[in-house]
Amino acid sequence: MDVVVGLGYVGLPLAIEMARAGRRVVGLDRDEAVVAALAAGRSHVDDIDDATVAGQLARFTPTTDPGCIAEADTVVVCVPTPLNRDGAPDLTAVEAVGRMLGQRLTGDTLVVLESTTYPGTTEEFFQPLLEAGGLRVGAELNLAFSPERVDPGNAVYGIRNTPKVVGGVTARCRERATAFYGSFIDTVVPARGTREAEMAKLLENTYRHINIALVNEMARFSHELGIDLWNVIECARTKPFGFQAFYPGPGVGGHCIPIDPNYLSHTVQARLHYPFRFVELAQEVNAGMPAYVARRIQDRLNDRGKAVRGSTVLLLGVTYKADIADERESPAVPLAAKLLALGADLRFHDPHVAVWNAAEHGEPENPLKAEPDLRQAVEQADVVVLLQAHREYLAGALAGVPVFDTRGVLVGETVERL
Repeated sequence: MDVVVGLGYVGLPLAIEMARAGRRVVGLDRDEAVVAALAAGRSHVDDIDDATVAGQLARFTPTTDPGCIAEADTVVVCVPTPLNRDGAPDLTAVEAVGRMLGQRLTGDTLVVLESTTYPGTTEEFFQPLLEAGGLRVGAELNLAFSPERVDPGNAVYGIRNTPKVVGGVTARCRERATAFYGSFIDTVVPARGTREAEMAKLLENTYRHINIALVNEMARFSHELGIDLWNVIECARTKPFGFQAFYPGPGVGGHCIPIDPNYLSHTVQARLHYPFRFVELAQEVNAGMPAYVARRIQDRLNDRGKAVRGSTVLLLGVTYKADIADERESPAVPLAAKLLALGADLRFHDPHVAVWNAAEHGEPENPLKAEPDLRQAVEQADVVVLLQAHREYLAGALAGVPVFDTRGVLVGETVERL
């Protein structure tokens, strides 16, 4: 029997794929409402629909009872690892799970940490927590790290056909983890060790973070120079080698890009006492995009003789990614803060979000209700801002509408692009 600890955007798709492959899976989560909904066949994750959950309940059992750990052959840990207020990795959830496992694990269990973190976490932080119960990794326990590669909303690549990187504390640990994932994932990629597997995840997202920052900065000076950067990128991407297209936007969102590179930057600073300058510069550029978008909105209103104060600003799409309901680290939030500070009458429409908390971290909640009618909301707005390219906005609903497009997906004389 396998246990997946944490049934969020990573843990639930993993557990369902394991069940599909015929494995008996227990999903352990502390949120009673989530567990009750899953037990009733209702999903809270975009990529997993209700029918899929209901169809796997014969092999997938959600629970809040950690007693299941004692019977587990394999335990996969998929709990969140955000940043704290100081920008350092917050391993509170990982620590809590590690202590719980240390008290309940039995011999010959494989434990895999999938939560994104800094290099060294598995062996230096997580392993001692497991061993506090008396069992030793490499003797009675097997421990590995395997970075999650879930891409919400991706219709092509899911758990099964996305290659899985696995690094073990020992060669035996790696072999056990490779065999486990090989039972339900097409391709398993063994890493030299846990640190290499941990670093691979950070490299993937740091690469994206830096390249997005590059085009975001280019978007700013290209606008001043009268250059259509979107056309520049389309021309450049015709080169069949040596170039990968990245696109500007109102900022970066989700758990990966705005969070993961900071794990690496923090580790370099804490251990080696010098800055990871690429990451810090990319963070500065990307974090500054909401303020830049706010200035462009202000300029657009100024051109019509209007001030931001008292003007109705309609934001379209407040999730961090198109066609999903995930709002984690969405750049719409800092943009909203800038516009509200300027006195805007802020409104939003999003087919995936009914009520949106437009407040930044640490600020009092500012819940806004979605505008129910897109056409009416557009007609009432002084400026319309496309933040996320949901399908609904690309299906002609915005044809002929004056809009500031931060995603470069709309065309027409009434469209101004970032």
